[in-house]
Amino acid sequence: MPELPEVETVRRGLNQLTLNQEITGGDVLLDRTIAYPFSVGEFVDGIKKNAIATWHRRGKYLLATLSPPSPSSSPLSTGWLGVHLRMTGQLLWLHRDEPLHKHTRVRLFFGDQQELRFVDQRTFGKIWWVPPGVAVESIMTGLAKLAADPFSPEFTVEYLASKLQNRRRPIKTALLDQSVVAGLGNIYADEALFKSGILPETLCIDLQLKQIERLRTAIIQVLKTSIEAGGTTFSNFLNVQGTNGNYGGVAWVYNRAGEPCRVCGTEIQRIRLAGRSSHFCSQCQTLRGVRS
Repeated sequence: MPELPEVETVRRGLNQLTLNQEITGGDVLLDRTIAYPFSVGEFVDGIKKNAIATWHRRGKYLLATLSPPSPSSSPLSTGWLGVHLRMTGQLLWLHRDEPLHKHTRVRLFFGDQQELRFVDQRTFGKIWWVPPGVAVESIMTGLAKLAADPFSPEFTVEYLASKLQNRRRPIKTALLDQSVVAGLGNIYADEALFKSGILPETLCIDLQLKQIERLRTAIIQVLKTSIEAGGTTFSNFLNVQGTNGNYGGVAWVYNRAGEPCRVCGTEIQRIRLAGRSSHFCSQCQTLRGVRS
């Protein structure tokens, strides 16, 4: 947490609120939040007097293209601002007079007394400034290891089959590997496995091509549904305006251990796989039918 739908929700909110406004300064309250440059002063100097042209998402990473503020006619890029929310990170667009949350780690100041705050209770989140002319992947090295995004043309049945077949590991564990599917995490892996009728303990090597085809469809479906609901809030996810996500109220299996299955009424079960919780319906996930 947050996973692809939550990060995508944040990206869309940031593109609505933060673009083409000069960054007038910044304040780093926890130095280790800045992953690059290693000097906090260099980070602030690097982003200051620039503007955000647009926000992108790659897996669970957020990437902002920096450029000279409007109405500058310069087409030159002034680098990149990268963010990974990790477990508890939040990006909040607030008025500068808003009281500071005790877990505020970084503040980026904009005009009209607005600011973008990075709040992170567990302090695992990271922020990068990548200078112009430097390859983003050379600084944010995790990007180079990402698999295809579920919404990309590359995410075909054949692609997913090539990532899964011949592997002797549970399918749930494989889906959490960002080199298999970019952006998927515990919540939506459980949901996609339910909708595709596959038990989480099923070994990848035992999956048939038709099952992989159903799984690919299910991954895309549950991610789209969650994005439409603004993501999932079970603990502390908020969008940039401080609003909870609503997908949790319609989840098929995740966080519903002991509750009846929404399809057949069987009690939802919870097990541990590779140290992570997995939720499933023992009845629906032994069937071959596609969940609607």
